[in-house]
Amino acid sequence: MDLLSNLALGFVTAASPWNLLFCLIGVILGTLIGVLPGIGATATIAMLLPITFQLEPVSSLIMLAGIYYGAQYGGSTTAILINMPGESSSAVTAIDGYQMARKGRAGAALAIAAIGSFFAGTVSTVLVAVFAPPLTTIALKFGSAEYFSLMIVGLVSSIALAHGSVVKALGMVVLGLLLGLVGTDIYSGTPRFILGIRELSDGLNFVALAVGVFGIAEILRNLENEHERDVMIKKVTNLLPSREDWKAMIAPILRGTAIGSALGILPGGGAILASFASYTVEKRISKTPSEFGKGAIAGVAGPESANNAGAQTSFIPMLTLGIPANPVMALMIGAMIIQGIVPGPNVATEQPALFWGIIASMWIGNLMLILLNLPLIGLWVKLLTIPYYMLFPAIIAFCSIGVYSVNTNVFDLYAVAFFGLIGYGLAKLRCEPAPLLLGFVLGPLLEEHLRRAMIMSRGDPTTFLTRPISLTLLLLAVAVLVVVLLPSIRKKRDEVFVED
Repeated sequence: MDLLSNLALGFVTAASPWNLLFCLIGVILGTLIGVLPGIGATATIAMLLPITFQLEPVSSLIMLAGIYYGAQYGGSTTAILINMPGESSSAVTAIDGYQMARKGRAGAALAIAAIGSFFAGTVSTVLVAVFAPPLTTIALKFGSAEYFSLMIVGLVSSIALAHGSVVKALGMVVLGLLLGLVGTDIYSGTPRFILGIRELSDGLNFVALAVGVFGIAEILRNLENEHERDVMIKKVTNLLPSREDWKAMIAPILRGTAIGSALGILPGGGAILASFASYTVEKRISKTPSEFGKGAIAGVAGPESANNAGAQTSFIPMLTLGIPANPVMALMIGAMIIQGIVPGPNVATEQPALFWGIIASMWIGNLMLILLNLPLIGLWVKLLTIPYYMLFPAIIAFCSIGVYSVNTNVFDLYAVAFFGLIGYGLAKLRCEPAPLLLGFVLGPLLEEHLRRAMIMSRGDPTTFLTRPISLTLLLLAVAVLVVVLLPSIRKKRDEVFVED
């Protein structure tokens, strides 16, 4: 009964006119940025963080969540129509989706992607509602030693699942942790690493760093790689799948949902990994594997279901433990901190309307997406023809105004420009910025729990090994690191996370 009453509270919260409006704005904006290649959910949410400061916490988080899973829908549109995934997780969809479009079946491919996404989103929302409360109850029993070890697991997993070199990913995590130390010592009150700059006394501005590393850097990369988009399909027809299509798509949707729901919880990029894993599974169990790459329905239905399920189950560790499973969840945690909310298990007990409102809004948002996406396909096709050089000046202006409005501090604009150049440099060096953001968000919390655990144990470092849960988590972190460094695993990892 508690679950039903909590869900009722969530739907009452999410279904208020104000929150419905922001959910609608979120899913439309998410679809839009998913359709326009080169912007991405992470960069968009980073740019919109300043706006959330002016909104109610529930409304802002519902909107940001809608942008995230809405982008998964939109990303499949470009993948199918122009062979250019709007989101990384839609890269696999392009393989067979585009081939279906070339055969005149773009409408069916888009419908299959939308139906699979809706089903997966609905199932994963139920899983979030079912598993979040017990995890929250367990997390309330954690001490500082357990939280420290849990964050170590999160950071190590983000390294294992990051694109490219493990060493580079580790370097990005360390850099993020170091940037998180800038500011005033939480116990002694002594300024540290501020280089004589008074504005850094309160630490680096999370919004400025996120907008710079993800937003501005992404703009610079897109300007460098801008090219004409060839929209092959001008008008999409025959959106309803045939009876044969339904038979071919049901099993892959179910398998993709299961794979995505499980992998989405993993820190570092579970939704992206889920779509690759789903495609691999479908190809291996198919009776006609030769069809894959030539327009196989399972090659669209499975990965699309997997990436949407993964996107939504990634909310589980964020809502229950305060641990981000990917960069977007790190930004969501940043939005909570901006609103004065301490992420973690206490959110469910202290702010149940916010906790359950976000969960309920996921189902409402998915329903909005299935009702909006297919009828508006014509609009999305037209948007694909907009040149990027016409979009980026407005995006930069929007970012600058938003960042300045948070603290009305000109220094933050310099910080955005600085981190934008840093992010662009990291991209040129093939260093993924996602682990950096996770390290930056978790760094202060990691330090706080480390020092608190050491104080409570009177300086005895074995406290992390004598507590069963803490020891188990540390052993898990070591096991993940060892496994990912094994030659055979490393080879498979390089095949999955191939650099563009």
